[in-house]
Parts: sequence; C-alpha cells; structure tokens
Amino acid sequence: GFFKSDAVEVDVKDGANATCLYANWMMKFMITYETNSSDYKNTTLNLSSNVTHDGSVCGNDTQAALLVVQFGEGHSWSVNFTKTNETYQGDFLTFTYNTSDTTVFPDAKRKGPVTIVVKDTMQPVQLNNVFVCHNTDFLEAENVTQIFWNVTVQAFVQNGTIGKKESRCHADTPTSAPTVPPTVANVTTASTTTASPAPTTAPKPVENPETGNYSLKRGNKTCLLANVGLQLNVSQDKPLLININPKTTSANGACGNTTATLKLNDGNSTLIGF
Repeated sequence: GFFKSDAVEVDVKDGANATCLYANWMMKFMITYETNSSDYKNTTLNLSSNVTHDGSVCGNDTQAALLVVQFGEGHSWSVNFTKTNETYQGDFLTFTYNTSDTTVFPDAKRKGPVTIVVKDTMQPVQLNNVFVCHNTDFLEAENVTQIFWNVTVQAFVQNGTIGKKESRCHADTPTSAPTVPPTVANVTTASTTTASPAPTTAPKPVENPETGNYSLKRGNKTCLLANVGLQLNVSQDKPLLININPKTTSANGACGNTTATLKLNDGNSTLIGF
C-alpha cells in the first residue's frame, strides 16, 4: 500500500511574536530492529497529528536555528540551520526513536531511545527565499531510512514575513508535479518526459541491467550476498522501465537468525527492499 502520513506545520515565533522559522512538510521512517528472538523486523513510523515543537530556536548570525518536533511515544526529529553571508542551509538531521513504543516496535530486544545523526543534503538557499521540494528524498543511516516529500521551509525569516520567492530543489523541475507518497515495495518519481502517446504494453528494454554485487555484514562476518541485475517494470498510464545501476546503488539492511533484509537505494529516488 501507499505510505500515509500527516503533514507537519511548524511556525516558530521570536520574542516579539513574529515568525522566525517556518516549515511545512511530510515525512516517515522505515526502521529495521532486532527482536527478542534475534530476528530482524521492518517497521514504519509515521508522524501523528499531535506534534509539538518544544525546543525550537530562531537562530541569528552567531547561533544556529533549530527546528525540533516531538511525536508519538517518545520519538523526536530535528534539523539545524546555519546562516553564512546571504544564504542559509541545513546542517544535520537528528532522529530519535523509542523502541519502548510497543505499538511500533513489538517484541524489541533493545528498549529505549536510539538516536541517528545524518548530514543534511539541503542546498544553500538565499536569505528571504523559501526552500521548496515536492519530490521524494531519502536519507539512509545505519538501520533507518528517512523519507521526506512536499517540503517547504524558511529559516531566519526577516521581519516576520515568509518570503515570496522560492528556491526549488534539484529534483523538482518546472514541469514536475508533487510526487505520490512512496510505496513500500518500490519508490519512483513520476517521469516528466513528454513524448508520443503511451504504448499499451511496456517497451522492450534497450539493454539488460548491469549485474551488481551487494553484501551485508553481521559484526565482521558477511551474512548476505546478492549477485543480481535488476530492472523495474512500473505499471502506470505510461509504462516505465528502470535499470538499477550498481555503480550508484548503495546496500543496507540487517541479518537475523531466520530473517535477512536487503535494502537497495540507487540515489535517484528508487528504493527496493528484499
């Protein structure tokens, strides 16, 4: 099925009750965790409609702005922004999930908060501009995949007024529409190519996909090996063929006693889980 998630809107005010930091976005998390039987399970963590932003900071020329949200049973996510001359950009994303939340992590072997820190990939944005990215973005670290889409954010808002000029992310183009929230099985962005009417059947691939070698380790020992060429045939109004390029694809996942999970991310909005 499709991922569903509530949109989050945060409007941080300064001492004069003027907006200094604004964000509106959608996100969710795919997490692999170990159970009491030493197996590994996959779970998804969504934002609830009840989100707080305690601890958010406006920031200034010498202090970073900080956007913090808390949700669910002890989960939190934050991003800090720094200002350099006439631009601002995100620096690090910090995500803390609580495996004591038995609804999301049933039978988790490790109980308590787990924190993941990832370098933000946001490009520098001109001051007074709003950063907008409709396309889906993925950040993978350790056993967590963070997924974002329909992002609107502005740090260091001046005079309490949100900017009217947008700075779009590289993935967005003038002809692209907001992406559909990603599916569990695979994630692709919609094709923006204009061409002749779509064929009724998927076109033949021009070439076979290149074979890739992917592996996972458990401790210092290899626990999973995959030697495979991958091609996705996406059924939609205009059939889409995607060859997975092993040179730009990263492998992640985990091995348990009876279950192994392999996640492949091609760095171009395609995520496949086995």
